Amino acid sequence: MKQLTNFSNYPSDMDLIQSNPEILQAFLHQHRLDGIEMMLCSPCAEPFRQNDWLYGVHLRYWPCWLDFWRNDRSELLRQFGSEQQIKKYYGATNRETWLESYQDNIKNASQAGARYLVFHVSHARVSEVFSRQFTAPDREVIEAAIEVINELTPFIPANMALLLENLWWPGLTLQNKRLTALLLDRVNHGNIGIMLDTGHLMNTNHTLRTEAQGIDYILKTLNDLGPHCEMIRGIHLHKSLSGTYVEQQTQHQIKQDYDMFEIMRHILRIDEHLPFTTPQTQKILDYVQPDYLVHEFLYTSMADWSQKICQQQTALQTK
Repeated sequence: MKQLTNFSNYPSDMDLIQSNPEILQAFLHQHRLDGIEMMLCSPCAEPFRQNDWLYGVHLRYWPCWLDFWRNDRSELLRQFGSEQQIKKYYGATNRETWLESYQDNIKNASQAGARYLVFHVSHARVSEVFSRQFTAPDREVIEAAIEVINELTPFIPANMALLLENLWWPGLTLQNKRLTALLLDRVNHGNIGIMLDTGHLMNTNHTLRTEAQGIDYILKTLNDLGPHCEMIRGIHLHKSLSGTYVEQQTQHQIKQDYDMFEIMRHILRIDEHLPFTTPQTQKILDYVQPDYLVHEFLYTSMADWSQKICQQQTALQTK
């Protein structure tokens, strides 16, 4: 099992390491980590390419994409207000151009030397992120995601794994083993698997209040997947116990218009990305036995990042 942490080439992350891969490598060595899973917000700079410690790349993600994929212009205009705003959000006006952004992302990941890609299988309109009154059920999202992914698989090298990640919005939630099987069976890539995100899975159950309850819930969900659990090849390990916030928030009146700050603040209140602290966390690793363990956190400084990794490693007794 390779122990990794998350990183991106977004300016705020690059500033933390002064855009110096040697500082990042020293940080990894300090925490006895094998490498990183990277979000490429732009092409990977030469000093960060083909390093032994760059294992995975998390592909770009648009939380709301199904209406665009279906070319439902009236619904898109209702949501975004104008063609200009639609293009601003997707960086494209049609499927073909939108898919090109994914193709570039995959090409950059390949050039960087990534062993695997991560793809979110989920969709929710902005208003639904707040109201939780979803218009598209899991099956519709999964079937459309299969269409998108199969347009991209010809561009993915055969030796590069494609790992499909669960979220708590409609799509791959890991709550239904038949839909999980449908996704895995119909993706046209011979090297696929699941990237289990423990925090996202915990977000599907608002009654969780403790780590122990969260771990039990994760293990039960995995057990209910049956043999499909064997397809889990990586884990984004972190906890989220935001059920109280979600229950309180959904009792409030839902607005129609939100700015980006409100949306991100709300999502981050739900998806906390905090470290596990109990040794019982090891039960998840023992059950799954993943190839990749990614300590995935939100961090504001090197000290904050370090503290969260150390806390979770201590819980796992891996440091």
